[in-house]
Amino acid sequence: MTVTVETLEKLQRRITLTLPADVIAGEVSTRLKKLARTVKADGFRPGKVPMSVVTQRYGYSVQYEVVNDKVGEAFNTAANEAKLRVAGMPSITQKDEAPEGSFAFDATFEVYPEVVIGDLAGAEVERVSSEVTDAAIDKTVDILRKQRRTFAQRPADAAAEEGDRVTIDFEGKIDGEPFAGGKAEAFQFIVGEGQMLEQFDKAVRGMKAGESKTFPLQFPEDYQGKDVAGKEADFLVTMTKIESQVLPEIDAAFAQSLGIADGTVEALRADIKKNLEREVKFRVLARNKASVMDALVSVAQLDVPQALVKTETERMVESARADLKQRGVKDADKAPIPAELFTAQAEKRVRLGLVVAELVRANNLQAKPEQLQAHIEEMSQSYEKPAEVVRWYLSDRQRMAEVEAVVIENNVTDFVLGRAKVTDKQLPFDELMTA
Repeated sequence: MTVTVETLEKLQRRITLTLPADVIAGEVSTRLKKLARTVKADGFRPGKVPMSVVTQRYGYSVQYEVVNDKVGEAFNTAANEAKLRVAGMPSITQKDEAPEGSFAFDATFEVYPEVVIGDLAGAEVERVSSEVTDAAIDKTVDILRKQRRTFAQRPADAAAEEGDRVTIDFEGKIDGEPFAGGKAEAFQFIVGEGQMLEQFDKAVRGMKAGESKTFPLQFPEDYQGKDVAGKEADFLVTMTKIESQVLPEIDAAFAQSLGIADGTVEALRADIKKNLEREVKFRVLARNKASVMDALVSVAQLDVPQALVKTETERMVESARADLKQRGVKDADKAPIPAELFTAQAEKRVRLGLVVAELVRANNLQAKPEQLQAHIEEMSQSYEKPAEVVRWYLSDRQRMAEVEAVVIENNVTDFVLGRAKVTDKQLPFDELMTA
């Protein structure tokens, strides 16, 4: 058939679809007859309901269904005939005027853009690297010791200091009135570890068991408790117990408690270094990948289909609602989340996706089977039973699709780094880990 495609603007196109009325009527009749075999109605046995009753009850909905199906088929046929790559769902509207004996519809839609990727040699990329130092290993050992620390009660005349676990009773008031969440008994926290607001933390330092103290506290403007955010409260605190932390010695017993087979400190440090190097590798790769993607988009020219942006925005809104639900927010699925909050990010994602897809297509950067296998095996090394993790990935198509997407991104990263203007930067370990 001959398909006339009208260009409206940029990526927007329109096709007029014409459907013979007798084809619609014939399909409606066929479906109603099939429905009549099973439909139930008072006063009639199943399968014996008169067609007039079936048509009266279901005729409109069946015709609506048939028209939707036929319009969809006609649109797909027309788009294929015109060799169009349709982006998103078309908007279908029925025309007031149509050839005699026909229905006419306008299908308005967008097509995928032509993506032009400029000279990558002019793209500037910062490539970072980092090393696992002895200081980083020492810091990790200290964290592991703190995770296994115990506490011992301090003498009665001891004053609370940093690192102590204190047990307190407290009550806060704003303008002389108690407020929700402002009172607790036998409340424990560790001084100096950021578990309490800094003013509160400082106020209990130096207190002894049995002492009471009153002090003012200014809640930050962005405090999570909106009822007290930005307000000043007066707190009465009574210290009931002070305990000092006892850290385990760094010895063979400590190494064995962490699952080190030969139970030596050297083996423990080697195992920590291996794990940190794996984490550094992934963080460096993620950071370099982000830098590459920004550079890639900067040298690409394309129009972005708004239909795809809308779909991505809706997906991000639903993801935000799912996150709220997971956090226990009531009626999270009905949360009024403005789509505008995500539009810019959604457009950036769509743009990047189109550019990456074109680069992959033009340069054969698809993931190879051996790359997928290697990536899965590398990830599995951070688990206790690597072989089971490998099987878990290989047994599920969705999980394999996620691995494939990562490997393709890695291929794109390597490809761009091999052609762009690269500036190397050595990042301190702590800076990389806190970024």
